[in-house]
Amino acid sequence: MSISIDWSRLEEVVERAVRRARAEELKDIAEAIKTLAEYVKKGFDIIAEHSKVIAEHSKRIEELTKAVQEHGKILAEHSRRLEELTKEVRDLRRTVTVIAHRFGVLTEESFREAMKHVIEEVFGVAKVEKWIYNDVEGIVYGVPAVVEADLLIRDKEHILLEIKSRVSRGDVIELHNIGELYKRVTGIKPRLVIVGGFIDKGVEELAKRYGVEIIPITQF
Repeated sequence: MSISIDWSRLEEVVERAVRRARAEELKDIAEAIKTLAEYVKKGFDIIAEHSKVIAEHSKRIEELTKAVQEHGKILAEHSRRLEELTKEVRDLRRTVTVIAHRFGVLTEESFREAMKHVIEEVFGVAKVEKWIYNDVEGIVYGVPAVVEADLLIRDKEHILLEIKSRVSRGDVIELHNIGELYKRVTGIKPRLVIVGGFIDKGVEELAKRYGVEIIPITQF
């Protein structure tokens, strides 16, 4: 018994099977691509949402930065104004001190004590000391006398200081003579300074001649 094979029919069957297999494969691939596209879309949606949140945070940070800068300007202005007020109060206190002494409310000694802390602050020293010496030769006053002067030592600089509510020519000559005595006793030439409230006429010219600095209280 012989078997007859219809090769053309077989080829057709095989071709249909191959096409069916390819169609199923393409369908699976299409489904996979669709699923992947959905994941990609979700990823982009998440990125877009995060970008929106980041943009909002950036805007908020920028607003906070501007607010901090504005507060910094306000604080700087307050600090500047506080410095001005502090200076005004200090100037007023010194002026009142001078006037109080001028009208007899403060004694000369009280005036000096009231101004000492100002001098210490301005010259940057911890304390104004007192230099006392027995001038047996009468260099300062022409006769033997105990001489006193305020002394500040700053960075090896010796400063002989007088604090006067009113500065006269005699005060200039007196401090100059004390400076000469100090130099003879210690071997150190001192800087001579008079801090005064009211300065008599002609005092500044005489002070320049004798090497004495006159500093009005209003300059502190």
